[in-house]
Amino acid sequence: MSTDDTSYVSVLLEEIRDQNKAVLEAVGDIKQKVDTLPTRDECNEVKQDIKVIKAAVTDLSKGQRDLDRRLTQVENS
Repeated sequence: MSTDDTSYVSVLLEEIRDQNKAVLEAVGDIKQKVDTLPTRDECNEVKQDIKVIKAAVTDLSKGQRDLDRRLTQVENS
């Protein structure tokens, strides 16, 4: 192998090392981001809470409609 070939291979290896470092940094960043994401259990808990909130809002809406109907009847009397 000539000196030019050796230099070329050295440059390629250095470039590959730099690319590998960049990939490793990106993977490390992704791992940190994934670690902060909520778990499936936490998401399911929020989902259940939303169902409870929807039920409560529905009940309040029914009560409000009934109150509006009764108030209209009183006002019309």
